[in-house]
Amino acid sequence: MRAVRLAAVIMLLASPAFAQIPKLNLLQDKPGKSDDEKAAEAAQEKAYKDSLKKIPDQKAPADPWGTVRSDAPAASPSKSASSSKSKAKSTAGGSTSAN
Repeated sequence: MRAVRLAAVIMLLASPAFAQIPKLNLLQDKPGKSDDEKAAEAAQEKAYKDSLKKIPDQKAPADPWGTVRSDAPAASPSKSASSSKSKAKSTAGGSTSAN
């Protein structure tokens, strides 16, 4: 009875892995393409490439805020960094006294 249970558990665990194995068909079911099919496919490919050439180039993205931004950063970030440190110290000291 134990062997039957073990076999059933193994089958249940192996079935998802078996389902993931691709079904390979190494034999060709249909013959190769004829000359007419090859010519039609080449014509379709040529028409596709020609249609891609007709698509206009994209314009550069517009930046409406580009004139507002400054190139060089201001000196205020260094001041704000030092003031944020002092604020952090004062809030840390204030939170301990509140407890």
